[in-house]
Amino acid sequence: MIKVMIADDQELMRQSLSILLQSKSDIEITGLCKDGNEVLTQVEKSQPDVILMDVRMPGMDGVTCTRKIKEKHPHIHIIVLTTFDDDEYIYDALKYGADSYLLKGVSLDELYQAITTVMAGGGVIHPDVAIKAMRMFSDMANRTGMETTEVDTDCLSHNEWKIIAKVSQGLSNREIADELAFSEGTVRNYISSVLDKLYLRDRTQLAIWALQNSALVRRESEK
Repeated sequence: MIKVMIADDQELMRQSLSILLQSKSDIEITGLCKDGNEVLTQVEKSQPDVILMDVRMPGMDGVTCTRKIKEKHPHIHIIVLTTFDDDEYIYDALKYGADSYLLKGVSLDELYQAITTVMAGGGVIHPDVAIKAMRMFSDMANRTGMETTEVDTDCLSHNEWKIIAKVSQGLSNREIADELAFSEGTVRNYISSVLDKLYLRDRTQLAIWALQNSALVRRESEK
C-alpha cells in the first residue's frame, strides 16, 4: 500500500482528493491536514510515503513545510499542487526539492500516475509549471545581472543523452531501464553522473534543464 497524506486548507479539496484516491486499491490515506503545521505534527505518527502539498495555506505554507519535511524526512515524496498564478512559490518549491509539481484540477488518473511515478523514483512536472519556471529564472537572471552557468555538454555520452531525454518525459528509473534495456542500478548511476556533469541537484532540475534545452536533447539522444 502507498500511504498518502493530503495537505490543503480547503476542506472540500481535502475530502474530495481523499475520496477519489481511496478508489485506488493500493492507496491508503493516512492524514488530512489544513496547513503545514498540522503536517509536521502528524507526519511522525502517519509515516506517509507521499504528501500531496498545497502551496497556499495559512499558518505554514506548503513551500516552508516542504523544506522542513525534506530536511528531516528526505525519503518522503512530496507532490506540490499549485495553481497557474502561484508565481512567487515556484522558485522556492523547486529549490527545496519537491518530487513533482502538478496544477490543481488534474484528473484522478494523472494524480495517481504522479504518485506511482515518484514511488518508483521518478518525477512529474506539469509542462505549464516547467515553462513558467524557466521564464522566471531567465527574468531573475536578467534583473540581477546574473549569467546562467555554462556547462560543457561534450562530456555527456550518448547513453547519458538518452537518459536525459527519458527523464524529461517523466519516466521513472524502472521505466527508463525497461525502455533502454538497462538495469535500474545502471540508470541511477547514469543519472548521478549526469547531475554531476551538469552541476544540477536532482532529477527535477535535470528535467527542467532538458526542457530548456529540448532541441539539443532531442538531437543528441536520437543520433
